[in-house]
Amino acid sequence: ISLSYTNLIGENYCGPQTIQMAQGDPVTLDCTYTSSQADIGELDIEWSVVSPDTTKKDQMIISYTGGRKYTHGDSDLMKGVDFTATDPSQGDASLSIASLTASHAGTYQCKVKKAPGVDSRKISLIVMVRPSVPKCWVDGGEAVGEPASLRCRSDEGTAPLLYSWRRESGGPIPPDAIQNTVTGELLISNHSVSHSGVYSCEVSNAVGKESCRLNLQALKPPNRAGVITGTVVGCLLLIMIVLIIIWLLIFKCNWNQHDKEFSNEIREDAPAPESRPTSRISSFRSGVAYSQVGQTQNEHPPSTNTSYSTAKYDSRFGYAV
Repeated sequence: ISLSYTNLIGENYCGPQTIQMAQGDPVTLDCTYTSSQADIGELDIEWSVVSPDTTKKDQMIISYTGGRKYTHGDSDLMKGVDFTATDPSQGDASLSIASLTASHAGTYQCKVKKAPGVDSRKISLIVMVRPSVPKCWVDGGEAVGEPASLRCRSDEGTAPLLYSWRRESGGPIPPDAIQNTVTGELLISNHSVSHSGVYSCEVSNAVGKESCRLNLQALKPPNRAGVITGTVVGCLLLIMIVLIIIWLLIFKCNWNQHDKEFSNEIREDAPAPESRPTSRISSFRSGVAYSQVGQTQNEHPPSTNTSYSTAKYDSRFGYAV
């Protein structure tokens, strides 16, 4: 028994093989064999996934023995996995996978036995993700005389991703432009009208490629004198507004203090309250009381111990004084 596989140009080779395929694509793991006249035993074909841990057994996924096919792997791994040929006993033991997923990545071994002959070969299957459609944009503006940075980035895809810029209109890429194939940047240090045009960026890896486009314009630079003047005027206006606000706050504080002092002066200069006027009834009662006291005093003169003699009347001179 001898095993071989067919390369891209139709030549048969033996030994290990490495295949890089995109996720979602179908793949065929070639394993064709030829037997000699001495190989008279029963045909036995086995496909297994080699364990990266040498202390563990390999996982058998499909086999053919006694004219019958048997599957051994789990349902997720075996979905869409089968022998390529309807009858593997006719010299083709190749394995087909209908749609690759990340779980299909690994090292596969094809083993064919027909006593006394036996042979095997290993195939490393690498499942990669294609690049997604990249995004193109200009970073830093498109003003004449300024640097212009053309950017390109793909959010998906198995590394390494390689970026390549080309100019679709207006001639080739300027010779002074610096292109970075890893970051996807095309840097034009001194942008001019001659650099304007349509540019495209292509991102690729081992299993696919995608591209995007942008239109680079050449814009006149802004009037720097006007920008500086506007900035200065704006700063001055801002300073004036701040000063006005501070003046209003100080004026308000002084005004509140003046009102407080004026109120205190008014309270200090206010005259004392007048006594309550006497009512007419009170005056009348006071007068009556005074009159009664006077009459009482006239009716009852104060007594005294001094004795007076009765005046005698003279017919010629009257009473003696």
